[in-house]
Amino acid sequence: MPFEELLKGIQLPTDIKSLSYSQLDQLSGEIRNFLIESVSKTGGHLASNLGTVELTLAIHKMFDVPQDQLVWDVGHQSYTHKILTGRKDNFHTLRQEGGISGFPRSSESEYDAFLAGHSSTSISAALGLAKAKSLAGDPHYVIAVIGDGALTSGLAYEGINNAGRSGERLIIILNDNAMSISKNVGALARYLSNIRSAPAYFSAKKRVEKILDHTPIVGKPIKKIVVKIKRVMRIALYHTTFFEDFGFDYLGPVDGHNIESLCDVLEQAKQYNKPVMVHVDTTKGKGYKYAEENPGAYHGISKFDITTGDPDIASTDSFSTIFGKHLTRLARENPKICAITAAMKYGTGLQYFSSEFKSQNRFFDVGIAESHAVTFSAGLAAGGMVPVFAVYSTFLQRSYDQIIHDASIDQRHIILAIDRAGIVGDDGETHQGLFDAAYLSTVPNITVYSPATYRELEWDLEHCISEESGVCAVRYPRGTQPELAVGYEITSFSSYLHIPAADSNLLWITYGREYKQVSDAAEILKEHGVLSGIIKLNQITPIPQQVWSEAMRYSRIIIAEEGILSGGIGEHLCAGLLSRGYKGKVKVCAVDNQFVSQASIASSLHRVKLDAESLVQIALQERDS
Repeated sequence: MPFEELLKGIQLPTDIKSLSYSQLDQLSGEIRNFLIESVSKTGGHLASNLGTVELTLAIHKMFDVPQDQLVWDVGHQSYTHKILTGRKDNFHTLRQEGGISGFPRSSESEYDAFLAGHSSTSISAALGLAKAKSLAGDPHYVIAVIGDGALTSGLAYEGINNAGRSGERLIIILNDNAMSISKNVGALARYLSNIRSAPAYFSAKKRVEKILDHTPIVGKPIKKIVVKIKRVMRIALYHTTFFEDFGFDYLGPVDGHNIESLCDVLEQAKQYNKPVMVHVDTTKGKGYKYAEENPGAYHGISKFDITTGDPDIASTDSFSTIFGKHLTRLARENPKICAITAAMKYGTGLQYFSSEFKSQNRFFDVGIAESHAVTFSAGLAAGGMVPVFAVYSTFLQRSYDQIIHDASIDQRHIILAIDRAGIVGDDGETHQGLFDAAYLSTVPNITVYSPATYRELEWDLEHCISEESGVCAVRYPRGTQPELAVGYEITSFSSYLHIPAADSNLLWITYGREYKQVSDAAEILKEHGVLSGIIKLNQITPIPQQVWSEAMRYSRIIIAEEGILSGGIGEHLCAGLLSRGYKGKVKVCAVDNQFVSQASIASSLHRVKLDAESLVQIALQERDS
């Protein structure tokens, strides 16, 4: 059949209901080709989505979404779901400004039951939805899809603990693409799994249970013996009764690329009026050899060449790689340095450290467990080590309590390497690093640095490791360093840089990557006859004492901050100036308490008026007011 013959006719989930299994197999191939072609042009999460094509088709064939509600964990594997639910024709806009999101979003489609940008939330959210249905008398199902990686997060276990004892009609599908739970399952176990997944097995099982329940005297004792035998067999085959011990009926493992088997097991799961765990084995990157061979590299990828698998644009260096390489150099000289990641070794640049020091047991991947990572780091520090936890800004939000309670109160010397600080672009609201400067500034006994260049990042990292005590953080943006104009270079480590302007009453205060926009704005303002000084903060918490006396010399101050306005560094500066009797005018330019949607970084900066052009207009308006 011609390429995409079936896919062309699919607009909504109802369109696949009448398809045969052979047609669904054909459709799965067409969807994979569509995903590879589309993501090669837009970038996105490829490997995880290639692994869940058949699973998604089976779910939509067996359930009536959106009446039945489907919750995706993280959402990295929801692209096929989006294609089947009316968004195929707009898929070329994936992760683009004004386009469809890379994650499920309720505001985007009624088929997306719950926002999913961070990991391990699906079970808790699905339980809430199931309880709401129960309270409303709604007989429809709630289905959650969670990956084995997401089960490394404590939140997932909190959800399992509560869901298992809830008695709600809830189906959890464990998408196991690394076999991390049933790793040792062999041919016999898979054979029995296939039998257990067939409708004939389930109907026979129910008939036997019904007969035994109604057989006088001997029926119930025999049933108890059968249950015990099944439990012993399950322990022998699967090495665990983990999910059943939590109150779930466990089905699987099932071949996640066999649509008929998937439909059979989902049909059985629908027969239970209690929580069910369906264990599905899938291959991450299925159908595209480069993604199958290196699923980590194709988890989240930029535009790439389909034939070779190579990215169209590959920068040799970024803030992440500079951090990772420099930490590795420092660790060669300091045997106490350890590195910690929460399942983001490549994303945070720690692959270099891991390669060199993993054999020395100085590299730790704790899984998707950011809260644990901070407390674990505090424990390492209490034992005399120097732990560096590399984490995306958006994910560090999960560790706020641990930073306060487990690290800061006793002033444990841990270093937080905060990647993706500021606007990140295409991943949108759930991944913007706009809050770390604000919430970290509320924590006593913490020092936070915000470099603007690679060299400044290296100096800050060295200083935090060797010169500071207590909790230290170095926050840096996604991507490459900005190119600074002559006269604005940063030539040595310092807590701040002041570039004065003679006979000027206007001062800019900024930090991090925004320094590029401010310095460009200052150059443009010269053409308008406006001279301005700049204070570029490197240490943003606590604010260096000398900054106050420098700033008080100016009658007008504009603070530009690539972060949230409420509680941000700009507000701290305003409060400090006011307490010191400042009489001039102060304007804070920041993200004005909104969530920044997906777009390029340049476009996002323009929309929130933090690009050089917008800053120039603000300065001129302030001058004329």
